[in-house]
Amino acid sequence: MSDALSYLQKVRPEAMQAYFSFLREAGKSLDPKTRALISVITKVDKRTEAGFRQYLKRALREGATANEVLDALLMAFPTLGLTKILWAVDQVQKLDLPEFRIAEPAWHDVAAAADIPARGTLRLEHEGRGLFVHAGANGVRVYDGRCPHQSTIIPASGVADETLTCPKHGWRFDLGSGKCTAVGDRPLVALEHRLENDRLWAYW
Repeated sequence: MSDALSYLQKVRPEAMQAYFSFLREAGKSLDPKTRALISVITKVDKRTEAGFRQYLKRALREGATANEVLDALLMAFPTLGLTKILWAVDQVQKLDLPEFRIAEPAWHDVAAAADIPARGTLRLEHEGRGLFVHAGANGVRVYDGRCPHQSTIIPASGVADETLTCPKHGWRFDLGSGKCTAVGDRPLVALEHRLENDRLWAYW
């Protein structure tokens, strides 16, 4: 919620209660993906960066593809205009979300097998992508280094024993399974990987 809405909720709670009730009722006939895509368009229209990022990620979580997001923006061209659509594309590129990458997925040589601890977690950077390599009771697992909540980059300091904690909102994950154990409800993004010729390879 914006600072303006928070302020209005404090000074005019009776009016804001009716407003929020209206919003809850207004979209009941729409599926969550469609509602999120409409919200993306409204945030582009106002060029609200934080709101755009929030609803873009929500639309992707609700099952929208990158092409559906871009099609929604292009369909709104008569209202948005080219300048606002290009602004939205710039925001997407800044986020560097996997769904919008043009390059085809490929295998990447990310580390020497000897560098992987027998038990523990290694934080790696490869071609601008952060990774966590965890060795535990379930073998070696490789995770994307971003929180699945808002794509926050999680630093090495987020690791404590078998737990990974995102510094932004406190989502916690079990590194052995990737499952979210506190605050949130989505797991870490696990990457396919293999050990070959004494090297660790990951696929993205």
